[in-house]
Amino acid sequence: MFNNGGNKMQDKKESKATIVVMETSKGNIEIELNPGKAPISVENFLNYVKKNHYDGTVFHRVISNFMIQGGGFTPDGEQKPVDSPIKLESNNDLKNDEGTIAMARTMVPDSATSQFFINVKDNDPLNYDLEGNDGYAVFGKVTSGMEVVNAIKTISTGTKFGMQDWPTEDVVITKIYMKE
Repeated sequence: MFNNGGNKMQDKKESKATIVVMETSKGNIEIELNPGKAPISVENFLNYVKKNHYDGTVFHRVISNFMIQGGGFTPDGEQKPVDSPIKLESNNDLKNDEGTIAMARTMVPDSATSQFFINVKDNDPLNYDLEGNDGYAVFGKVTSGMEVVNAIKTISTGTKFGMQDWPTEDVVITKIYMKE
């Protein structure tokens, strides 16, 4: 027998969407966060949003058939200070599909801080699996502004500040805020 009361509570919890607006120099991107499946990643991301950490940062890594990455550097290549790394939440049934946002990290699984990326195609190799792939934690999806993401992915890139795939044109994240 199903516990209908529990299901209704779960439905209410899941139906309360957390939407953020990412204003960029190329246009706005709205992202629906998924605190039910990725509570640590969402809380971490929102903590950076509340501190205005992302304001004035750039998409510093753009690979047209892979993803666009931001959240850590200013246009002059300065890396912004970050909080302690968070626990990896890649085993959450969310896939690195086109239009999803995930936490960027180093080769160390529990190393994500402020940087994120938006997948511009389905990136199955980034998904957690039982064969030992730690994966990358998806924590939301673009609900509006995918045309902005697609415009960003077409910008030519080069090596700048010692980093490859840096766009030749700055794509600035003016600010990110929670939508009321």
